[in-house]
Amino acid sequence: MNIQLSRRHFLFASAALGGGLYLGLSPQRADAAEAGQLNAWVVVPPSGPIRIMASNPEVGQGIRTSLPMVICEELDADWAAVEIVPTLADAKTYGRQVAGGSQATPVHYENMRRVGAAARAMILDAAARAWGVPVAELSTDKGHVVHQAKRAPYGQFAAAAAALPAPDLAQVAVKDPKSFRLIGSFQPGVNNRAIVRGAQPYGIDAVVPGMVHAAFHKSGVQGAKVKSANLEAIKKLGGVKDALIVAGTDEYEGLAGGVAILAETTWHAQRARAALQVEWSDSPAAFQSTSAWAKMAAEAKGKPPGMPIHATGDVSAAMARATKRVSADYAYPFIPHVPMEPINCTAQVTGDKVEIWAPTQNPEPGRQAVAKTLGVPPENVTIHMMRVGGGFGRRLQNDYMVEAAWIARAAGKPVKLTWTREDDITQDFLRPGGWHFLEAGLDAQGRCIAWDNHFISYGRDGKFVRAADIGPRDFPAGIVDDFRVGATLLPLQHTTGYLRAPSNNAFGFVTQGFIDELAHAAGADPLQYRRDFLGSPRIIGDPKARGPYNTGRMRAVLDKAAAMAGWGRKLPKRTGLGIAFHFSHLGYFANVIEASVATDGTIKVHKIWVAGDIGRQIVNMAGATNQVQGSVLDAIGACMGHAITFADGAIEQRNFGDVPMLRNEQIPPIEVAFLTPDYPVTGLGEPAYPAVAPALANAVFAATGVRLRALPFDTSLLKA
Repeated sequence: MNIQLSRRHFLFASAALGGGLYLGLSPQRADAAEAGQLNAWVVVPPSGPIRIMASNPEVGQGIRTSLPMVICEELDADWAAVEIVPTLADAKTYGRQVAGGSQATPVHYENMRRVGAAARAMILDAAARAWGVPVAELSTDKGHVVHQAKRAPYGQFAAAAAALPAPDLAQVAVKDPKSFRLIGSFQPGVNNRAIVRGAQPYGIDAVVPGMVHAAFHKSGVQGAKVKSANLEAIKKLGGVKDALIVAGTDEYEGLAGGVAILAETTWHAQRARAALQVEWSDSPAAFQSTSAWAKMAAEAKGKPPGMPIHATGDVSAAMARATKRVSADYAYPFIPHVPMEPINCTAQVTGDKVEIWAPTQNPEPGRQAVAKTLGVPPENVTIHMMRVGGGFGRRLQNDYMVEAAWIARAAGKPVKLTWTREDDITQDFLRPGGWHFLEAGLDAQGRCIAWDNHFISYGRDGKFVRAADIGPRDFPAGIVDDFRVGATLLPLQHTTGYLRAPSNNAFGFVTQGFIDELAHAAGADPLQYRRDFLGSPRIIGDPKARGPYNTGRMRAVLDKAAAMAGWGRKLPKRTGLGIAFHFSHLGYFANVIEASVATDGTIKVHKIWVAGDIGRQIVNMAGATNQVQGSVLDAIGACMGHAITFADGAIEQRNFGDVPMLRNEQIPPIEVAFLTPDYPVTGLGEPAYPAVAPALANAVFAATGVRLRALPFDTSLLKA
């Protein structure tokens, strides 16, 4: 739900306990607001710190710092003195509470400005009445109203302000950005000190009186159900409270079948799990095999695509008149999310009331899924949005929430469910893999006049599985006149999901790697070729759709990154610069990477330069830089060794030893610059990711002459 500033969504103010002021947006009538309701963004007590509510899930992207900063800026409060308070999941009051799609900032930025500005306006109105002076003579400074030599804290006027009519949010005046004092500054996360002290509670730290700990054992082949299990033997083990079979549901992505073990501690539960002996039913996913899929893809390559996606012009005719034709095959695997905090959830069921403590990125669908599975009204499900120890898209799916709630109801007491790292990987909603069989036609000047892509990925019931699809307007649609993309779907049963910069995290590697090949085939400088490829500044596609982009904004970040890196400078032997750009989640990013390749094939990244454009305003420079650097490191890690393979229906990888994470010694300096043209503010969690892998592959090519067309990189190809 995106809160719109309309007559249906207006400001309400209510007297808080003790005579303060609660202030927020509500789709309900103002006179329905009850004193003490935690459904406001701003709380001004008579004394003590002003409280600003943080209503979005915090997964490390810094949103519980940046959005309150926006409110605080317009409220003109003292950032050093305010208190940030996380809210419950409550979409009816707070609108869209999602950490995904880089949407939190673009959805909430202007609304939060107006919430803060309206609060300030009401305080000023009350102060003007109390002091008997015109509002125009008053000013504010760090949570105080000022009139000449007189100065008083906001709390002095809070009770009176609560009794005043709320201003029209559509008409309330907001600051000129030139006068911002907080927005645009470098602010550490509001929970940083607690995190480094180990005092910040995450989902896994939730404690409910009387709770027991649960392990949930499921088949490695998704869809299998329990035929039998040695439950009686498990119940006799030390520390075990109970063991029960979860039948699961028959619907796809419903509650999985398995065995739940309840114990005094997580350690007891997992020790008992190791002694489980389960006989599983056959699963429709048993056919899944990486080698079989690779064979299917190779066979499909020589055939027409199974389904058209998008076509313009006449690709066949353009290819026929091309001076040179370039073809290449690109591939990338399934990869997991592997957040540092293992999947967990704590739940308590009392009658038809459910209370959940969950590190979720997307609480509302979780509420609906729990309500459906347990047969209770959705409004009876209360969700505490715990701090998330990494999500990257995995916690957009709430299967663990449903599991914890079901087990808690069966146990008759609160339950904390904790997955193991092996569960995280084998039961993940994976980023889908895919193949791109590409061909391009170049004219006598080396310009790309035709582009053909046979895309092969995974589907079910004739449709792409989640996060596997390619859009009809995805780059470079609209750039090349004679353009065609078609797809062939391979069967898949395992769950898939969104991983940071969904689809783009793979497509950026493919398109920017292939464009680099076209530049070299044309004998052109890779930077200049990209500038020419983008052409004159213009908007391609529907501005409201997924795929449009402004070529002028893209060229600007491309030029900036190249200038930062000193593009074209001479480098040592087996060292190269690679460049790439990508448009994703309304953000424009370009990277230049300097990398060297040892004679044994080892890749060393020396430095990365990143230029980005996410609109006219960076809310928190600290958080923004963190997000870019985090995206870059995620992408490098995926290049270096992330891959999931299947055999006999199940995932073969188990833990970090099989999916190695980036080590400290592999982390290069990352220099970040932002351009701020006058366009709406957009998000930052994802758009810096897609251009990293191709820039690194292009740097490796510049260093060695070897083109890497598959992820993760096969460094054995690079040995001298």
